[in-house]
Amino acid sequence: MSVQLWTWILVGITFALYFGIAIWARAGSTKEFYVAGGGVSPLANGMATAADWMSAASFISMAGIISFAGYDGSVYLMGWTGGYVLLALLLAPYLRKFGKFTVPDFIGDRYYSNTARTVAVICALIVSFTYVAGQMRGVGIVFSQFLQVDINIGVIIGMAVVLVFAFLGGMKGITYTQVAQYCVLIFAFMVPAFFISMQMTGNPIPQLGMGGKVEGGTFLLDKLDTLHTQLGFNEYTSGTKSTWDVFAITLALMAGTAGLPHVIVRFFTVPKVKDARKSAGLALLFIAILYTTAPAIAVFARTNLIETVDNKSYSEIPQWFKNWEDTGLIAWADKNNDGKIQYVAGSALEGKKPAFTDARGANGERLISNANSSSNELYVDRDIMVLANPEIANLPNWVIALVAAGGLAAALSTAAGLLLVISTSISHDLIKKQINPNISEKGELMAARIAILVAIVIAGLFGIYPPGFVAAVVALAFGLAAASFFPAIILGIFDKRMNSKGAIAGMIVGITLMLFYMIRYKTGLIGVMDARPASEWWFGTSPEGFGTIAMIINVIVSVVVSRMTPPPPENVQEMVESIRIPSGAGDASSH
Repeated sequence: MSVQLWTWILVGITFALYFGIAIWARAGSTKEFYVAGGGVSPLANGMATAADWMSAASFISMAGIISFAGYDGSVYLMGWTGGYVLLALLLAPYLRKFGKFTVPDFIGDRYYSNTARTVAVICALIVSFTYVAGQMRGVGIVFSQFLQVDINIGVIIGMAVVLVFAFLGGMKGITYTQVAQYCVLIFAFMVPAFFISMQMTGNPIPQLGMGGKVEGGTFLLDKLDTLHTQLGFNEYTSGTKSTWDVFAITLALMAGTAGLPHVIVRFFTVPKVKDARKSAGLALLFIAILYTTAPAIAVFARTNLIETVDNKSYSEIPQWFKNWEDTGLIAWADKNNDGKIQYVAGSALEGKKPAFTDARGANGERLISNANSSSNELYVDRDIMVLANPEIANLPNWVIALVAAGGLAAALSTAAGLLLVISTSISHDLIKKQINPNISEKGELMAARIAILVAIVIAGLFGIYPPGFVAAVVALAFGLAAASFFPAIILGIFDKRMNSKGAIAGMIVGITLMLFYMIRYKTGLIGVMDARPASEWWFGTSPEGFGTIAMIINVIVSVVVSRMTPPPPENVQEMVESIRIPSGAGDASSH
């Protein structure tokens, strides 16, 4: 059977499963809609948390970034996994004991202020929409290639699918759908890794295969280093980022992970605090399976790509290249007219993305209208590396289709979790808590569903007009979460003296600074036509790492302002003290 037929079958089966679960788990109350009724088992919650957390960035983009950046890409591995440990140990048990559905709810009550709650809602919306943009872009990429539809049509199909299980079931539907999606995405990620590791090194375990020997007795990583240096790239196993920037990006990703509202809310879906701890540990185990495999897949994909395309004539290029060429995610410009692809260091394009003409070149290639004069003739979008990897390695068609189903599961599961955060921020934290406290449960549920509908439309627009490749957009979302939420949450738990004025000032300063830097140095909308070069970064800090500086400034502003203004009321200080007391934790309230 063809790849497309296999894809339709596997995607059809998985989607039917997701829809079936959504209908079965239809939410009938706000508690079911927001926190799945608080009755999810630690095992199911661990799987759902892993699926929620391992987005399209983890499945599609992380190995792609590592594949191109080499050692420098390790910051994503360290930051995201380290952040999850931080969340599980430092925040989740305390927030769960506090017993609030959402981060803005915690901040509103802890800082005894609707202003603080509103600022937290705005921060949650900014973080969630930035993050969901990457997910919808991932959905569009998968659909456009494997189902042979336009990338924008792919985004719209993804919007419709998420709408069904998020709109019907809320957190209850999303939780059990995410359990299924975890099983699909981890199976889809690991099967090609086993195949390719065995094919290249004779060892079926990819984590060991990455450090193994290839034909000829050379270590795989040594071979890749040699290929890199021959083509003018830095050695794959050596880094180019400064130590400070590596530290800043890693810390921003860690703090951002710990401050992500769609992951934090998962710890409210289990009955007790000890179950929250169990599900956190299980989720870390489930996450580690993918995260320890991603570097291996990156190495396999990079080696295969270079050996497959470099210095090959267009007639020698395998069919996978031509398939992906049609999507605009890989492109070649024959600049020296020798009929061969020259893949060397440097950008092949005048801008960041290829612009095509309708005409075909002398070799049959799609012509790039914005090719520059550098020696590099090949453009490869990082987001295709995991998806194209099975095709590059010439694996069976069903494996190629399985990866498509896994990519969709990863993107849709996180998109659903994020959209629920957006929905609950509006219906629970704005409408119920501030605008209309007397709203009925039925009215609140309807408001939540309308909010999800609007959020999906906005998320779809982000997917159709994406601000960058998936992992870069997601990394910026983590920076925003680190700059806004993390200090307010951590100080709210561990500093009794922290008051509302300090928290509000810190969140506003932190997120404003991060947004300014992100727009100025990533998109170029403020003051210049293009993003500013690395030579102009503040303190040598990249936009992905600037969340660390914004977070530090947030903490300083919060602490200074709180010390210059009256302390919190006595009852709030007692409440903070009680959150940290483990005795009786098993019977914690979930009001």
